[in-house]
Amino acid sequence: MRVVVAGSSGLIGTALVAGLRGAGHEVLRLVRRTPSGPDERAWDPPSGRIDPGALEGADVVVNLGGVGIADRPWSGARRQAIRDSRIVPTEVLATAVAQAGVPALVSGSAVGYYGDAGPVEIDESAPSGGGFLAATCRDWEAATAPAAEAGARVVTVRTGLVLSPSGGLLAIMRPVWKAFLGARVGSGEQYMPWVSLDDEIAGIRFAVENAELRGPINMTGPSPVTNAVFTQTLAQAVGRPAPLVIPGPVVSTLAGDMGKEMLLFGQNAVPRTLLDAGFTFRHRTLADALSAAVH
Repeated sequence: MRVVVAGSSGLIGTALVAGLRGAGHEVLRLVRRTPSGPDERAWDPPSGRIDPGALEGADVVVNLGGVGIADRPWSGARRQAIRDSRIVPTEVLATAVAQAGVPALVSGSAVGYYGDAGPVEIDESAPSGGGFLAATCRDWEAATAPAAEAGARVVTVRTGLVLSPSGGLLAIMRPVWKAFLGARVGSGEQYMPWVSLDDEIAGIRFAVENAELRGPINMTGPSPVTNAVFTQTLAQAVGRPAPLVIPGPVVSTLAGDMGKEMLLFGQNAVPRTLLDAGFTFRHRTLADALSAAVH
């Protein structure tokens, strides 16, 4: 297949391009600079410009990317950047997919769509929740509408916390735990829907290749855990105790809405659609995923 990938330079995008090529697919990368190779095409989302012919002959467009949501405080400008870096490129790509007649669009989203969903197990049929991230994810997914209205198969990938040996969440958490500063956050009862990077890439590839798959998919491991269990499992994986507790009010006071939504909100989200479609997870438990990521 010919797959066009936007957002190919990040943690997930880099691994996805390698995975798709390893599976025999032709991959073209959309880049926001002057192309430097035959596999690159230029685009500029704020102006709505994509190189003519960039999507010609494409079987699937994969839309990733977006500025970080946890690397700096949520000022008004940062909130706008978080939204604009996701919604605007998605609108541009969905319109281009519709105009070029590309059969499928696989577009990013996140489990933040569900807001603070509590302990009840939820799948893709659950409603969206409250909060900034939930509203952002709703609008992010809605931005794919031009492609869907043109008849394209649209998959929105609601990704959980990606566990990778080379970056992401563990790049922040592992040094803290190694320094004996690992801590449960709040009550510890909030769920943390994790997914290994290997399964994230395999799952997106599954969405690219499976013509029957459409709509939202939870890209999460099949066994989500609470923050308390995550804390203890990570402590065991790195060989450190984690006896500390950060009270919820402290998180809210020091980190505001960002801390509240990132650390105190939880989703017991399961990948029902992927499992029903026959996808097999390589890492079915948190212990397996962490063992692969931290050693």
